[in-house]
Amino acid sequence: MDALIIIATGCLVAISCGILGSFLVLRKMAMVSDAISHAVLPGIVIAFLLGSDMDSLGMVLGAGLIGILTTFLIEFFHQKGKLQTDASIGVTFTWLFALGVILISYYAGDAHIDEDCVLYGEIAYTPLDLIYLENGTILGPKALIVLSVILLLILAFVVLAWKEFFITSFDPAFSISVGISSTIWHYVLMSLVSLTTVASFESVGAILVVAFLITPAATAYLITTNLMKMIYYSCFFGTLSAIFGYYLAYAIDGSIAGAMATVAGIMFFIVFLVQQFQKKRIRATV
Repeated sequence: MDALIIIATGCLVAISCGILGSFLVLRKMAMVSDAISHAVLPGIVIAFLLGSDMDSLGMVLGAGLIGILTTFLIEFFHQKGKLQTDASIGVTFTWLFALGVILISYYAGDAHIDEDCVLYGEIAYTPLDLIYLENGTILGPKALIVLSVILLLILAFVVLAWKEFFITSFDPAFSISVGISSTIWHYVLMSLVSLTTVASFESVGAILVVAFLITPAATAYLITTNLMKMIYYSCFFGTLSAIFGYYLAYAIDGSIAGAMATVAGIMFFIVFLVQQFQKKRIRATV
């Protein structure tokens, strides 16, 4: 049963990240997810210092606000400072992450918000972290419930605003001409990425969140340029990574999150090599 809960948690993260990651890869903003996953650390610490505990909504809101601030600063330095996007990302997330490390060192050294927890997560403990009602009834594993709500929220946004996400991803100039603000939908997408990152990293860690946001979507992009198919393939590869990653970690008695990210990378290389072989064969037959 514990294995099923861990795998289900990994699959929920993989599907949520697969949907959002497809848009990030198409917009050439994949590394923004890496920036957000690191930059939310000061938001977590500040929320903790203001009186919120690790399980509170205040912690999620604090980290989420810093995530949105991160995307704003990246765009601001890129648009106003004429910095290249990668330089803007590097400058923003490194100093915010460093600020979070300093805050932990000075003010929250005894709290369970160390860098290892944020980066690597504790997905193996997911079955033990339960939600209790006031009458003592166990509602279920916290990560499973929270991530299910996040996935439903993402699906609702994508289904209801599919046209807006689609047009602003492929042609921002055309979206302005038809009255769709690419800026507003950019921040809506980044807010969803921030929320997913914050909700996921406590259980699976920031590294696995970044891996699931980028690698399955990049793998899917090798196969198709159709957005809908890309999302399906991305979720499929992410889910397979979560399942096989768990059993790989079980076999080698290693990190579950690390094994899931490794399997995702192996799938990318397999698809890449198959695609290169097919291209070579087609050129040989022409």
